[in-house]
Amino acid sequence: MTALRHRLADRGVDRNLLLLLPAAGFVVVLFVYPFLYGIGLSLRPPEGGPLGAYRRFLTDPYLRDTVTTTLGLSLPAALLNVLASVPIAYRMRGRYRGKRVLTTLLVLPITLGTVLTAQGLLNFLGPTGWFNRALLGAGLIDEPVRLTHNYWGVFLSLVITGFPFAFLLVSSYLSGIDPTLERAAATLGANARQRFRRITLPLLAPGLATTFCLSFVLAFSVFPSAVLVGDPAGETRVISIAAYEAAYVQYDYVLASALAVIMGVVELVVIGLVLGWRALLYTGSTIGKG
Repeated sequence: MTALRHRLADRGVDRNLLLLLPAAGFVVVLFVYPFLYGIGLSLRPPEGGPLGAYRRFLTDPYLRDTVTTTLGLSLPAALLNVLASVPIAYRMRGRYRGKRVLTTLLVLPITLGTVLTAQGLLNFLGPTGWFNRALLGAGLIDEPVRLTHNYWGVFLSLVITGFPFAFLLVSSYLSGIDPTLERAAATLGANARQRFRRITLPLLAPGLATTFCLSFVLAFSVFPSAVLVGDPAGETRVISIAAYEAAYVQYDYVLASALAVIMGVVELVVIGLVLGWRALLYTGSTIGKG
């Protein structure tokens, strides 16, 4: 037994590495196997050959356009969440009175859930909601502004539910940047804008890329918002709705699996582009305690 342990250690396998086996098994059972099973199922259509389901997707504009619709929602929402979280998280660094209360308010939408967020948007921004009633009462508009059951309703829902995650991630990355670097730059005459642009932002760039990827994946899988505050048969018919309809309305599990695979491929392409941009922008490591 001791000789086996030494041979494994020589190959870089020790007890600490073996502790990863349960987690690896969990990932394989719940993620890898379902994904591979879905790929295999998508290649077994009743007609049209192994790629029949994918050919049907590419030749049907009603299905094909769901990808651009989903990207048109998820990319801007993820970008806005990351851009909005940076200045807020940057200003909230350090210790001061009321920081915990303010942080709690910023991450509170996490506890609401998608359905409750959608209901709040309908009550506030709907045709008879508070926002339109206030504008009508002030005489600023003649008819209600349409902010729900369209693109903007889904977009606002994605921003509200996705911002807390982006804010928490950016805050954690900022806490890992050594504050003495900025102090040293200040002693050399750099003002606040120069310190942020020349020091903080380059060190934060890898974290921003990761935050964007996670925010994008969260937004790309949008489903409840597209139904509750969007137009699921029109301008917010995202690919997840098409996959749901294929599986549970048409009972075409092969097409549904193909759509799920296409979702995964699109996400991997976007993530690959972002991570490639990160590698070109910055190749060092974040200096600090994080």
